[in-house]
This record gives sequence, C-alpha cells and structure tokens, in this order.
Amino acid sequence: MPNIQAAIKHLRQTKKRTARNNKVRAGLDITIRYARKAVAGGKDVSTHVKAAIKALDKAAQKGVIKAGNAARKKSRLMKLLNKTVKK
Repeated sequence: MPNIQAAIKHLRQTKKRTARNNKVRAGLDITIRYARKAVAGGKDVSTHVKAAIKALDKAAQKGVIKAGNAARKKSRLMKLLNKTVKK
C-alpha cells in the first residue's frame, strides 16, 4: 500500500480507469460476438457490423485499445462479411 498522498490518489485513479476500461472491453467483445453471429446467420448483418465498428472506433479513440488493434479487428470483421456476402 502506498504511503504518500499522491501515490494513494494515483492508485484510486488507476482503479477507476481499470474498471471503466474493463467495462468497455467487455461490451466490445459482446458487440463483436453478436456481429460475427449475425454474419454467420445472415440476419440483420449491417446493423450489428456497423455497431461493432462504431464500438471499436470509440474504444480506440478513448485509448482503451490501440488504434492498430481496432483496425485489425475491423478488417477481419469486414473480411468475414465480404466472404459470406459473395456466397
């Protein structure tokens, strides 16, 4: 446990930020999972994929995930979507 006041404050801030980031990451995973299921099922695809892309962009903008990570996940999602649309 930190003894210095500034270190105590930093610990409080870190806990808050970690909790917020974990919540965003969990929501992101759920959104991506729904988008993948929608693509596989072929129903309401555009809505779920758009929501997943929007969530990825917001998470990258907030700094929860890195921009390259978001770009990679969006790319793989679109690749999957295009593959199923062609069939």
